[in-house]
Amino acid sequence: MNYFGKLFTAAAAFLLCSPNIFAQEPVPSDTTATTVFPEEAPMMRHQGAQKLYHIRRIDVHGVQYLNPDILKSSAGLIEGDSVYLPSDFIPNAITRLWSQRVFSDVKIGAEIDGDSIDLHLLLKERPRVYGWEFEGISRGKKKDLLEKLKLRRGSELSDYVIDKNKKLIKAYWAEKGFRNAEVDVRIDNDTINPGQAVIVTFLIDKKDKVKIGKINFTGNEQFNDRRLRRTFKKTHQKSINFLRGAKLNESDYEDDKELLIDFYNSRGYRNATVVRDSIYPISEKRIGIDIDLSEGNKYYIRNVSWVGNSVYDTEELQRMFAVKTGDTYDKKSMHKRLGIGKETDPEAMSVSSLYQNEGYLMSQIEPAETIIGPDSIDIEVKIFEGKQFTINEVGITGNQRVDDEVIRRELYTRPGELYNRSLLMQTIRTLGSMGHFNPEAIMPDIKPVSNELVNVNWPLEEQASDQFNVAGGWGSGTFVGSVGITLNNLSIKNMFKKGAWRPYPMGQNQRLSLSAQTNGTYYKAFAFSFTDPWLGGRKPNSFTLGAHFSEQNNAYYVWQKSTQYFRTYGVSAGLGKRLNWPDPYFTFYAEASYERYSLKDWYSFVMTNGSANLLSLKLVFARNSVDQPIYPRRGSEFSASVQATLPYSLWDGKDYSDQSMSEQERYRWIEFHKWQFKAQWFQALTRNSNLVLMVKAEMGFLGSYNKHKVSPFERFEVGGDGMTGYNIYGIDIISMRGYEDGALDPVSNNYACAYNKYTAELRYPIILKPSSQIYVLGFLEGGNAFESWKTFSPFRIKRSAGFGVRLYLPVVGMLGIDWGYGFDPPAGSTTKSGSQFHFVMGQQF
Repeated sequence: MNYFGKLFTAAAAFLLCSPNIFAQEPVPSDTTATTVFPEEAPMMRHQGAQKLYHIRRIDVHGVQYLNPDILKSSAGLIEGDSVYLPSDFIPNAITRLWSQRVFSDVKIGAEIDGDSIDLHLLLKERPRVYGWEFEGISRGKKKDLLEKLKLRRGSELSDYVIDKNKKLIKAYWAEKGFRNAEVDVRIDNDTINPGQAVIVTFLIDKKDKVKIGKINFTGNEQFNDRRLRRTFKKTHQKSINFLRGAKLNESDYEDDKELLIDFYNSRGYRNATVVRDSIYPISEKRIGIDIDLSEGNKYYIRNVSWVGNSVYDTEELQRMFAVKTGDTYDKKSMHKRLGIGKETDPEAMSVSSLYQNEGYLMSQIEPAETIIGPDSIDIEVKIFEGKQFTINEVGITGNQRVDDEVIRRELYTRPGELYNRSLLMQTIRTLGSMGHFNPEAIMPDIKPVSNELVNVNWPLEEQASDQFNVAGGWGSGTFVGSVGITLNNLSIKNMFKKGAWRPYPMGQNQRLSLSAQTNGTYYKAFAFSFTDPWLGGRKPNSFTLGAHFSEQNNAYYVWQKSTQYFRTYGVSAGLGKRLNWPDPYFTFYAEASYERYSLKDWYSFVMTNGSANLLSLKLVFARNSVDQPIYPRRGSEFSASVQATLPYSLWDGKDYSDQSMSEQERYRWIEFHKWQFKAQWFQALTRNSNLVLMVKAEMGFLGSYNKHKVSPFERFEVGGDGMTGYNIYGIDIISMRGYEDGALDPVSNNYACAYNKYTAELRYPIILKPSSQIYVLGFLEGGNAFESWKTFSPFRIKRSAGFGVRLYLPVVGMLGIDWGYGFDPPAGSTTKSGSQFHFVMGQQF
């Protein structure tokens, strides 16, 4: 007799004396239903004579996808154990198997041999989902839903899974304004594995988008409905302002109600509350919101007192708090100045920051309010100062490509020093500006290890920082292509170290940049630069070395030999230093450079033949407190630079007013002084710091020592996107969206000797991840170019406006496209510049 014949023979024999040897649970209507077993089953009874059985073997039947050993363990069945029967042992095992929600049928059978028992788990797996499909929505939304719902092929089918995902799909569309969306399900057998695999299709009918038709307030006597609606940041009723959304998001609505109460609190209405609110349908496309308010009385400050402060005088704390008798009660401003609650800004000056910046890590500030009469409040600020904390250990984790020593030298949190929150924030900005780590994920892990010691750990998430650029632009009537590679984490000292080339020696944050440009025939340019931010590795003094070469000739076809050319050779070397005064964000940079311009039969320039030499010194005084380089949210950046040559005309004894002097003689040694000022400022406008305002202003001027020897080099070209890639006269290309390249340059000269430019941008991120960052922007811009300082005016500008998008890829860098509309005519024209598209590559300042 075969095995299953023996099994069922033994089972039948046992049934003669004990009916229902099989314990079976009917399929529950829901996953939380209580299982009821037949009372006459001997193994299920809790009463009666029990007998001890030894579990000899446990077999699992009917399982195809699951691990039998895991199933036996999860059911609490272990071979070798001893159990008493009848008892609740078998019912409990069945319940555990049902609770996994992966079976459509569960039975446990037994084969008894004396004091031994062999258990058999007879299971029927639920069908597996071979595929998830959606009907009624676009392909893009299908992809979004698959990612949001985390639906996996091969998972088991259950009512729980279906119901859960139906609710999630409805919630997904409700967030997008489709509050009446309906979701149904169709389950089809897979044609290859019928009965074992199914295809689940969600049938989605979005219905019409539902918007807020009206927001009504009741109980408001001090402020009208219109003013109260303005306190909402994301919940708005339908209006003529098509740029403002009118859909209802439940989470945003709850946040906006808090903003409503914050508004009342800031106006003195301390006890203002939302009594009740309701959301109701007006029509199939509109809903209404009614909010019932209790405003309460308006309160004023009567007295302010301080308790518990010994480190700082009461007068000093009171000056910072700046709340005095007779002021209107303003909870938001008080908490902001104290630095507590949701108004805490780690970078702003507050009472809390005074203590945190002096090592009082565990200090606490609690304002106690006592109501006096119907309209007065006494404020008692209780301060628990605690002990000063010293930094015990500073750890770094997550860095694989950047050496520990390179990171540690950038840290302002050092062992043995007092804990200082301002230095903590400065370290966050410094690490973010390095470009090697995801700035969105830089957050220190602060762990006190005793009453006076604290460990600071920096978990870092590395991101690719090297860049390979390929670009093209149109300039001077020709297409110019460019290719470049920038290594931002080079290590010169490991250049000859065995095994360091992976794919190049890295780890020291040194920067090497190589680039080449050409139009394929008569124009080519090459550039090289190297920067070591810590020359010698001891102090943050940078060293920069650069060289470049360019040539344009008249060999317009590859088989031609040039007879005319304009060549530029240049080398430069610079030293930079971080300054501690006025604050650690200031830097100073000095650069010496030499350039030589060689011309042969070049009739399109002020010189035709000969050479011009340029030896100059450039000084740059700058400050940068921007929190991160790719998508800044706060901080500012400014620079003031001057580049000057020696005033050769003051002592060389030549009369440059002589019109008969050759241009070769006049420009043998070029002289000028060049000034540039640039400033930009970033400010987050929303609580989550996503919407950011950027304003920028800059100007430049090229002056001369002798009015008869004005430099034809080092001028400015204003207009366009600055992507021409064509530059042989040492000009600075100043982008100006809404106008063509060089469109604002004075007609009387090839290029400008002065310019100004003003920009305001509103930015909002779409994706902020280490692998890619995308944000959109709208801009207003104004600027102009001038032929001399006498004609320069900061108020004479050409205006433009538009919008654009930026994409940052670690390997490629920043890419973008802008559409701009120029409202004014370019230089030498009477027609508006009109619509212009511009391509952007790289960061601009």
